[in-house]
Amino acid sequence: MAEPTQADIQAAAALLEQGGLVAFPTETVYGLGADAENPAAVASIYAAKGRPANHPVIVHLAPEADPGYWAASVPAAARALIDAFWPGPLSLILPRAAHVPDAVSGGQPSIALRCPSHPVAQALLRAFRHGRGGVAAPSANTFGRVSPTSARHVLDEFGAPRPQVGHGVLNMVLDGGASAVGIESTILDLSRLDSAGPVLLRPGHIDTAQLAEVLGVVPHAPDAAAPRASGTLAAHYAPRTPLVLVAAAELPALQIRLAQAGRRVALIGRGRLADGPATASMVLPADAAGYAQGLYAALRAMDAAGAELILIETPPTGPGWRAVHDRLRRAAHDSAGILQKFL
Repeated sequence: MAEPTQADIQAAAALLEQGGLVAFPTETVYGLGADAENPAAVASIYAAKGRPANHPVIVHLAPEADPGYWAASVPAAARALIDAFWPGPLSLILPRAAHVPDAVSGGQPSIALRCPSHPVAQALLRAFRHGRGGVAAPSANTFGRVSPTSARHVLDEFGAPRPQVGHGVLNMVLDGGASAVGIESTILDLSRLDSAGPVLLRPGHIDTAQLAEVLGVVPHAPDAAAPRASGTLAAHYAPRTPLVLVAAAELPALQIRLAQAGRRVALIGRGRLADGPATASMVLPADAAGYAQGLYAALRAMDAAGAELILIETPPTGPGWRAVHDRLRRAAHDSAGILQKFL
């Protein structure tokens, strides 16, 4: 697909205004967008993805948009974080303004807002309702599966777009190349500052230390009263092929045992490939940022390789790796205990 022209951007904005669905690139992953103030359009997102109705989505804003239109209040902490990290991969949960439909928040009294830095996303957001609208956009994939980091991934999920606006129908895909960050935004809850303080609901490219430097306090872990947020279910980001994390030292012997059992195995390594038989394999960069950028594309490629099992060399812990571990833990959740069935 060619890089979007200004005519493409205007056509996409017009589709959004008509209640259509447009997939567009952000620096994190590709989003499946609809007019955030049109409940029927937002319902189309849920229908296309097979997403539970009580699972909220994030509203994307142009750089010049006023978060105060969407939030009942924008505390000083939120303003400081906006100044520090917007446009960028940080979503803030704030009390939802009364006039904003609750379709985007899964019926909760809060709303998640983000301003993406990708130039195509910004062009679309500026064109949509002259930059004063909001685009509700979860990742452009079926619910619970691996997020897309290219336009090709979106087409693999939903097929060719159809021009006629209809319930749950993808109408257009804007191609902005491969997503630079590759995993979803950091989500920080600021809707309960008086009672709970800032709460980190989902780790991402912007890490806890960066948030703490602006806030003056380290964000807390989620409590039982924390709002529901995108991508925080126990099982998420999962390929269809079962996935198991394995320590690097254990990989070669495990691959041999699986090969002796006649199993087809795909392997994702870090920095280098472990020795051992594999139906397919990929190597991701050794650094956390590079690894995150390539992770979802690797999962999709190995999912399509015809293997019965995906083995992933467990990444290191430490600074920069928390978000990667979060995504892999959720991706592997439904495969717990499955390895013994293959041996």
